[in-house]
Amino acid sequence: MVDEQREGLPGRGQALGESRSADQRAGTFVTETLHEYDGGRQVTVYVPPEPPESVIFAGDGQGFSKWGRFLESVDVPPTMIVGVHGMADEMPRLNEYSPVFDAERFAAHEKFFVEDVPHWTRSRFDVALPARRTAVFGYSAGGELALALGLRHPDVYGAVFAGSPGGGFRPPDEMPSSIPRTYLFAGTQEPFFLDNATRWAVALRDAGADVVMRERDVSHGAKLWRAEFAPMVTWAFGQ
Repeated sequence: MVDEQREGLPGRGQALGESRSADQRAGTFVTETLHEYDGGRQVTVYVPPEPPESVIFAGDGQGFSKWGRFLESVDVPPTMIVGVHGMADEMPRLNEYSPVFDAERFAAHEKFFVEDVPHWTRSRFDVALPARRTAVFGYSAGGELALALGLRHPDVYGAVFAGSPGGGFRPPDEMPSSIPRTYLFAGTQEPFFLDNATRWAVALRDAGADVVMRERDVSHGAKLWRAEFAPMVTWAFGQ
């Protein structure tokens, strides 16, 4: 069961790539509440102006999903963003995003994120893409979420995007045999997060993974994460 909010949403009988706006280059946004988890959790989706050829599932979706606009002037395949809204308070957010703080809470959120949200995406938008066209993304604590879910579900996510990952979830002593391609980035003015990203880059490369590690001369925040968004999507899905 879902509750709906729409921003220029194509009707259910209308093709996904069609727009009611005269500007056919503009995507649309859909926010619905899914009731399978936590008494109801909102998910915001950026629907590209053409049928999606790739999809990104992300935490902190109340803000990140809006970044779909940044892709409309970039030469990448049409990419849908499915943003699961995060908790406003930091400790409950950490409990959902990192498996090291509250394993039970993390597992419940993991099931919702990995199973319920993609199932809803398939039924609502008729979008079901293979792992090689699917990524998981997060920044800060959400970077831990992306890394944890990517390592645990390489059959679902073919790419991991992790910006300024937190330090709670660290590389395991034994890496899984299958690891998604991973794009890590952090700022030189956020040394704690840069160390975490570098630690992951080294561990993943040592395990034979395909890894990109980028640094920018900025501090912790949206300026850094937005700047890397189009480059990492191009890296993962660019034609």
